[in-house]
Amino acid sequence: MAGNLTPVVSDGALDDASVLRASGENPELFAVLYDRYAEQLFQYAQRRLGPDAAQDVVAETFLAAFRHRARYDGGRPLARPWLFGILVKEIARHRRKERAYLRAVVNAPREVVDGPAERVVDEVVAWASRAGVAAALLALSARERELLLLIAWSELSYEEAAEVLGLPIGTVRSRLSRARQKVRRRLAEGTGKNVRDER
Repeated sequence: MAGNLTPVVSDGALDDASVLRASGENPELFAVLYDRYAEQLFQYAQRRLGPDAAQDVVAETFLAAFRHRARYDGGRPLARPWLFGILVKEIARHRRKERAYLRAVVNAPREVVDGPAERVVDEVVAWASRAGVAAALLALSARERELLLLIAWSELSYEEAAEVLGLPIGTVRSRLSRARQKVRRRLAEGTGKNVRDER
């Protein structure tokens, strides 16, 4: 059967579109996509929502993808942007959890650590950096945050991000530029407690 399911990726395995096509008759083949992309999706969702909610949204993403696999555009050999597009919609349903998670990072108390001075300094700097980034992300609109994080954390190309979000490439570039400027400005200002997020 694999002989007539082309094209293939460089290692000889079926490309994503072929896997999705074949999974119509052999649903167990859909597991190939899970094996290829689940970890990437989980890493992204975890950074957005925390580990518990990430497991839920990744499971929901693959369930939705499985249900709608017949609608996949077979002209696109890589399903990664499609899966991230579904994940983005699932994360949007958990927007409150994301904001709560980012606020928790910003407002988390600094732990005083015993040990060599260098380790203490490193941990305090890491905490401040993490809290600063979380505060800067909260200051972005949901759309800006989504785009910036897709590019930064999932390493999607501009073209892939445009596909995921259904935006023209020019809009991706300008929105990303504005988001980066806001983050830089916020990080330069420093962080404060009880940050209010923009919507």
